[in-house]
Amino acid sequence: MRIARLLGTVLGTTLLTTTAVLTSPAQAGPAAPRDAVSLDGPALRDSLDAVHEAGMYGVFSSVRDGGEKWTGASGVADVATGRPVTPDMRQRVGSISKTFTAVGVMQQVERGRIRLDAPVGDYLPELIPGERGREITVRMLLNHTSGIGDYVAGAFPSLTRNSPASLEEERFRSIRPAELVRMGLAAPATGRPGAVPGSYSNTNYVVAGLLLEKVTGQKAGTYLTRHVIDRAGLRHTYLPRTPYIKGPHPRMYESWFGLLDPPRDFSVYDMSWASTAGAVVSTTGDLNRFYRALLGGKLVGKASLDEMTRTVPVSGMDYGLGIYALELRGCGRFWGHDGAVFGAGTIALSSRDGKRQVALAQNLMKYQELDEDGRPKLHPIDEAIAAHVVRALCPEAPASGINHSRLTKSLRFDQLSH
Repeated sequence: MRIARLLGTVLGTTLLTTTAVLTSPAQAGPAAPRDAVSLDGPALRDSLDAVHEAGMYGVFSSVRDGGEKWTGASGVADVATGRPVTPDMRQRVGSISKTFTAVGVMQQVERGRIRLDAPVGDYLPELIPGERGREITVRMLLNHTSGIGDYVAGAFPSLTRNSPASLEEERFRSIRPAELVRMGLAAPATGRPGAVPGSYSNTNYVVAGLLLEKVTGQKAGTYLTRHVIDRAGLRHTYLPRTPYIKGPHPRMYESWFGLLDPPRDFSVYDMSWASTAGAVVSTTGDLNRFYRALLGGKLVGKASLDEMTRTVPVSGMDYGLGIYALELRGCGRFWGHDGAVFGAGTIALSSRDGKRQVALAQNLMKYQELDEDGRPKLHPIDEAIAAHVVRALCPEAPASGINHSRLTKSLRFDQLSH
């Protein structure tokens, strides 16, 4: 029951996300003035190399401080050939897709086509009929307080039988969003609609994508491409239509807590199972540009941003509408999201003014071992990733003062999928 217990624990909390609350030590002291901060390239390089040295196959990162930027990569994109990973590679970014979808919904809120506190049944009565449709609002979908369960166990049934076999069996399956929603609605409810703390569920964002289609008359991917991706000026970001990634990218290796040994390459995969909850492909540079555009008011107005950054407790996170807040003591609050699909993990975080940013991607997942209770043990990779993120966002905190044990409990790339 080790994997099954893990499935029950993680699936009901932070599936399709990897970070809860990242905190640097209280003794780090007050943040230095922003204009006194600059990027320390050698320190960033050393901390990124440390991730690879800890066992990560390949890792790449983009960091910004105002107009200054740094990019780096360490390790290999292909274990068999030794092809190196490079900073400009494309990556499946998993649940970071949720921010894109939330932006699309908020744009329609601004146009008066969607009301945040209207019942979702007003828009999609056949998809979510009856009492649920009347009680669950659009806001509850976006901040994960709907109480709707996750569909992933239904989409990959072997996971409940202590086996990752479904991951390979369903590699080329195409599944419609409405079917994903049906699976989520059939799963046990995680709570009453609107109750807090909320429970993270991918089903919410598949529903949000179908809502976007209903009010715009366009496919969600078409709308998000034209009105979010293109509007933000992203050149290497898209929602895939095939199992293949266009452009330079690493192979994406899944260990599934040692049950896939050696780790299996899932870089070719039909991502219809992730839909508008997690199918976006991007680069670390594009992700920084996206969050800078969002937080700078280029994608939605101030009132919408205020709504998006009103947080509630959700599965250990301070979650807004498709974006969460992360507190670095001594450095302030950062905003963004993270995600993990089979074989790929990504995180993107920005200061509220969009000046200080980091986006990091990795190509090996579920490398942790499980303890006797079926819970992932902390791995040196986790500690190294946390150290790099802190070095990028909070350089004024001395490396010797970073409380890694606290950081690694929060910055965890061990969740089941995106």
